[in-house]
Amino acid sequence: MNETTAPDLPPRLTGLTFHGPLSGARAARIVERVAPGTGSVLDLGCGWGELLLRVLDAAPDATGVGVDLSADDLARGRAAAKERGLAERVSFVEESATDTTHGPADLVLCLGASHALSSAEPPGHTAAALRALRRLVSPGGRVVLGEGFWQRTPTPAELAGMWPDAHAGEHLFLGDLVDAAIAAGFRPLWVETASTQEWEEFESGYRTDVEEWLATHPGHPLAAETREKADRQRDTWLRGYREVLGLAYLTLMPVA
Repeated sequence: MNETTAPDLPPRLTGLTFHGPLSGARAARIVERVAPGTGSVLDLGCGWGELLLRVLDAAPDATGVGVDLSADDLARGRAAAKERGLAERVSFVEESATDTTHGPADLVLCLGASHALSSAEPPGHTAAALRALRRLVSPGGRVVLGEGFWQRTPTPAELAGMWPDAHAGEHLFLGDLVDAAIAAGFRPLWVETASTQEWEEFESGYRTDVEEWLATHPGHPLAAETREKADRQRDTWLRGYREVLGLAYLTLMPVA
């Protein structure tokens, strides 16, 4: 999809299928696990809802709701649903995940969006988000949570290369993340983590539209500002969190 924010500006994220380090192969395995028997799906912080649409495609009797605050992403999701013949079975709603009026659902997706479920400071937001997800999933249902974790303790130099105010206590380690899910009332049915290749495809895909635009529009009035932002984002990954920050995909079932 050639989505643009305005004429003569870079297209927006056309190099990405998923808004995160998730391969098509892993997504297919997740869908295969969670789609059977699913009647309702709630996607929190859905973006354009690619995984939501794939679940609906695999579960022909299911309906879905995607919740996000990005009007552009929601519009992309609606267009994709229409193209795939799913528009009658899914709604994309512009609202806060924290205050969502939707749910509970048989399947709740929350991929890289736990921060949208709690105002608590990291890493406390993870436990708070898990408690919210426990309330939003139907008895016997499933939650797929995509959540960041430290693969190892970051060095001071790596923290300095990350986002502003990054600190070693900001994320849990993988074992502690799974323990937090159990403490919130879940059993972990499946634990998997994004590979280095998935991260590289995401990070490169995130900037590829902008990089091509910069190469072909070096004299544009916004080129210097856009170049500075792209270079800063890339450095944050390459000199900061690359192979330090992981992303876990947890398939969870609530305890009865």
